[in-house]
Amino acid sequence: MNDHTFRTAMGKFATGVTVITTMIGEEAYGMTANAFMSVSLNPKLVLISIDENAHMNQYLQQSKKFAVSMLNADQQHMSAYFAGQIKEKQNIDFHWFQDMPTIKDAIAAITCEVDHAVVAGDHTLYIGRVTDLYLRDGEPLTFFEGKYRTIAPSVVK
Repeated sequence: MNDHTFRTAMGKFATGVTVITTMIGEEAYGMTANAFMSVSLNPKLVLISIDENAHMNQYLQQSKKFAVSMLNADQQHMSAYFAGQIKEKQNIDFHWFQDMPTIKDAIAAITCEVDHAVVAGDHTLYIGRVTDLYLRDGEPLTFFEGKYRTIAPSVVK
Protein backbone atom coordinates (compact mmCIF):
# COMPACT_ATOMS: atom_id res chain seq x y z
CA MET A 1 0.00 0.00 0.00
CA ASN A 2 1.19 3.54 -0.65
CA ASP A 3 1.12 6.51 1.74
CA HIS A 4 -1.96 8.06 0.11
CA THR A 5 -4.00 4.86 0.49
CA PHE A 6 -2.93 4.49 4.12
CA ARG A 7 -3.79 8.13 4.90
CA THR A 8 -7.19 7.74 3.18
CA ALA A 9 -7.94 4.63 5.25
CA MET A 10 -6.98 6.42 8.50
CA GLY A 11 -9.31 9.29 7.49
CA LYS A 12 -12.21 6.83 7.65
CA PHE A 13 -11.88 6.87 11.42
CA ALA A 14 -13.92 9.80 12.76
CA THR A 15 -12.13 11.68 15.53
CA GLY A 16 -12.67 14.59 17.83
CA VAL A 17 -10.57 17.71 17.31
CA THR A 18 -8.26 18.97 20.04
CA VAL A 19 -5.75 21.74 20.53
CA ILE A 20 -2.61 20.73 22.42
CA THR A 21 -1.00 23.60 24.35
CA THR A 22 2.06 24.07 26.49
CA MET A 23 4.12 26.84 28.08
CA ILE A 24 7.79 27.70 27.69
CA GLY A 25 8.60 30.52 30.09
CA GLU A 26 5.91 33.14 29.52
CA GLU A 27 5.09 31.99 25.95
CA ALA A 28 2.10 29.77 25.12
CA TYR A 29 2.29 27.38 22.16
CA GLY A 30 -0.45 25.31 20.58
CA MET A 31 -1.24 22.93 17.74
CA THR A 32 -4.32 21.16 16.45
CA ALA A 33 -4.32 17.38 16.84
CA ASN A 34 -6.77 14.56 16.39
CA ALA A 35 -4.28 11.90 17.49
CA PHE A 36 -5.44 11.80 21.11
CA MET A 37 -6.81 9.00 23.26
CA SER A 38 -7.28 7.89 26.83
CA VAL A 39 -4.90 5.16 27.95
CA SER A 40 -5.68 4.28 31.55
CA LEU A 41 -8.20 5.05 34.28
CA ASN A 42 -5.89 4.14 37.16
CA PRO A 43 -3.61 5.99 36.93
CA LYS A 44 -5.34 8.51 34.68
CA LEU A 45 -3.25 8.60 31.50
CA VAL A 46 -3.80 9.99 28.00
CA LEU A 47 -1.74 9.81 24.83
CA ILE A 48 -0.99 12.40 22.15
CA SER A 49 0.97 11.76 18.97
CA ILE A 50 3.20 14.57 17.65
CA ASP A 51 5.08 14.59 14.34
CA GLU A 52 8.85 14.54 14.87
CA ASN A 53 9.18 17.67 12.69
CA ALA A 54 6.50 19.68 14.50
CA HIS A 55 7.72 22.55 16.70
CA MET A 56 5.40 21.24 19.43
CA ASN A 57 7.61 18.18 19.76
CA GLN A 58 10.53 20.36 20.90
CA TYR A 59 8.27 22.39 23.21
CA LEU A 60 6.93 19.28 24.95
CA GLN A 61 10.43 17.88 25.41
CA GLN A 62 11.35 21.12 27.15
CA SER A 63 8.20 21.84 29.19
CA LYS A 64 7.31 18.26 30.19
CA LYS A 65 3.64 19.28 30.51
CA PHE A 66 0.69 19.96 28.24
CA ALA A 67 -3.03 20.65 28.10
CA VAL A 68 -5.59 19.15 25.74
CA SER A 69 -8.66 21.22 24.82
CA MET A 70 -11.49 19.26 23.19
CA LEU A 71 -13.10 21.69 20.78
CA ASN A 72 -16.81 22.34 20.52
CA ALA A 73 -18.73 22.25 17.23
CA ASP A 74 -18.43 26.03 16.80
CA GLN A 75 -14.63 26.14 17.13
CA GLN A 76 -13.51 25.21 13.63
CA HIS A 77 -11.71 28.58 13.47
CA MET A 78 -9.57 27.65 16.50
CA SER A 79 -8.72 24.32 14.91
CA ALA A 80 -7.75 25.96 11.61
CA TYR A 81 -5.65 28.60 13.38
CA PHE A 82 -3.66 26.12 15.45
CA ALA A 83 -3.27 23.84 12.41
CA GLY A 84 -1.49 26.71 10.63
CA GLN A 85 -4.27 27.12 8.04
CA ILE A 86 -4.78 30.75 9.11
CA LYS A 87 -1.49 32.55 8.57
CA GLU A 88 -2.05 35.96 10.18
CA LYS A 89 -0.96 36.10 13.82
CA GLN A 90 -3.86 36.39 16.26
CA ASN A 91 -3.92 37.26 19.92
CA ILE A 92 -5.60 34.22 21.50
CA ASP A 93 -7.51 34.90 24.69
CA PHE A 94 -6.77 31.62 26.44
CA HIS A 95 -8.70 30.24 29.40
CA TRP A 96 -5.97 29.72 31.99
CA PHE A 97 -6.41 26.51 33.95
CA GLN A 98 -3.83 25.12 36.37
CA ASP A 99 -1.32 27.65 34.95
CA MET A 100 -1.80 26.19 31.47
CA PRO A 101 -3.37 27.81 28.41
CA THR A 102 -6.55 26.10 27.25
CA ILE A 103 -9.06 27.07 24.58
CA LYS A 104 -12.01 29.09 25.89
CA ASP A 105 -15.39 27.39 25.50
CA ALA A 106 -13.88 23.97 24.73
CA ILE A 107 -16.20 21.18 25.88
CA ALA A 108 -13.41 19.73 28.02
CA ALA A 109 -9.81 20.42 28.88
CA ILE A 110 -7.24 18.38 30.74
CA THR A 111 -3.81 19.23 32.07
CA CYS A 112 -1.03 16.66 32.07
CA GLU A 113 2.55 16.05 33.04
CA VAL A 114 4.58 13.97 30.58
CA ASP A 115 4.91 10.49 32.06
CA HIS A 116 6.60 8.79 29.07
CA ALA A 117 7.71 9.76 25.58
CA VAL A 118 8.29 7.08 22.95
CA VAL A 119 9.49 7.64 19.40
CA ALA A 120 7.35 5.55 17.05
CA GLY A 121 8.10 5.94 13.35
CA ASP A 122 7.93 9.62 12.39
CA HIS A 123 6.03 10.65 15.57
CA THR A 124 6.66 10.87 19.29
CA LEU A 125 3.94 9.43 21.51
CA TYR A 126 3.56 11.40 24.72
CA ILE A 127 1.79 9.64 27.56
CA GLY A 128 0.53 12.25 29.97
CA ARG A 129 -0.48 11.78 33.58
CA VAL A 130 -3.68 13.79 34.02
CA THR A 131 -3.38 16.38 36.77
CA ASP A 132 -6.77 18.08 36.42
CA LEU A 133 -9.72 18.58 34.08
CA TYR A 134 -12.84 20.60 33.49
CA LEU A 135 -16.02 19.93 31.51
CA ARG A 136 -18.61 22.10 29.73
CA ASP A 137 -21.81 21.23 27.94
CA GLY A 138 -21.74 21.26 24.17
CA GLU A 139 -21.32 19.24 21.02
CA PRO A 140 -17.86 18.19 19.77
CA LEU A 141 -16.10 19.29 16.61
CA THR A 142 -15.22 16.14 14.68
CA PHE A 143 -13.05 15.30 11.68
CA PHE A 144 -13.81 12.63 9.05
CA GLU A 145 -12.41 12.08 5.55
CA GLY A 146 -10.39 15.30 5.72
CA LYS A 147 -13.38 17.50 6.62
CA TYR A 148 -14.78 19.03 9.78
CA ARG A 149 -18.07 17.50 10.87
CA THR A 150 -20.57 17.74 13.67
CA ILE A 151 -22.44 14.88 15.24
CA ALA A 152 -26.07 14.51 14.25
CA PRO A 153 -28.47 13.29 16.94
CA SER A 154 -29.31 9.64 16.55
CA VAL A 155 -32.86 8.66 15.77
CA VAL A 156 -33.86 5.44 17.45
CA LYS A 157 -36.77 3.64 15.79
